[in-house]
Amino acid sequence: QVQLVESGGGLVQAGESLRLSCVASGRIYSINVMEWYRQAPGKQRELVASITTGGSTSYVDSVKGRFTISRDNAKKTVYLQMNSLKPEDTAVYYCRAQVLVAGAGMGWRDYWGQGTQVTVSS
Repeated sequence: QVQLVESGGGLVQAGESLRLSCVASGRIYSINVMEWYRQAPGKQRELVASITTGGSTSYVDSVKGRFTISRDNAKKTVYLQMNSLKPEDTAVYYCRAQVLVAGAGMGWRDYWGQGTQVTVSS
């Protein structure tokens, strides 16, 4: 099977930075899109950033200019560099990947990490 493990969350003050990492492992033949979501208490999960295999990126408007998504295909890792953090960024951050599993037939499958907590104090 495939596992995604996030790391890098923590408690910071407004204006500071954090860098999240998500490593994919298991019987992976190929990875398509990789994404970061976040979910605050009492709110629905929100897509924050997305990156394709070729490196094309997209962001939700609220983080444009502050967050940068990147990936290392050889390491099967996606990153989220978060600068100028605001209290509104406080949430559990999850990574998601579309994966072709080795020996498991046709089609992309979606996998999610367990999440990492980001808390920003004012």
